[in-house]
Amino acid sequence: MENNDKITRQHLTALITQGNAHATLNDALDNLPAKLRGVVPDGLPYSIWQLAEHIRIAQWDILEFTKNQTHQSPKWPDEYWPKEAEPTDAAWDKTIAQIKNNQDEFVALLNDTGNDLYKPLPQGTGQTLLREALLIADHAAYHTAEIIVIRRLLGAWK
Repeated sequence: MENNDKITRQHLTALITQGNAHATLNDALDNLPAKLRGVVPDGLPYSIWQLAEHIRIAQWDILEFTKNQTHQSPKWPDEYWPKEAEPTDAAWDKTIAQIKNNQDEFVALLNDTGNDLYKPLPQGTGQTLLREALLIADHAAYHTAEIIVIRRLLGAWK
């Protein structure tokens, strides 16, 4: 049983940090020209910046919810999406760094064997660490794919 727990944690960590069957967020943002960060293609609602910032906000919210019983989530949907399409260089750098830092912090929680993967979080309505790990991975993969589609539309994907 102990080995199954270790294997599950390893698989969840890989799901969050590696591409496996899809590109990672790092892959999707690699060599992105700064001038394309804020472009909203015709017919689409968001820029790459808005998607990256949304990933940051949602991942931060999931992390804080998981570790903090008194955490208050942002108001949906207004506080999960930035209003401006174009970031400053400083805002972009801060977003990308926080995504990485929050991911590292969540993976540390995930790999702390003192944290039961299946025990409902006391602040939740049945959510578990396992569920939150899957949510982070699923959410990031979905929006990473959108970033790649936008890059393809803008002629900036390999």
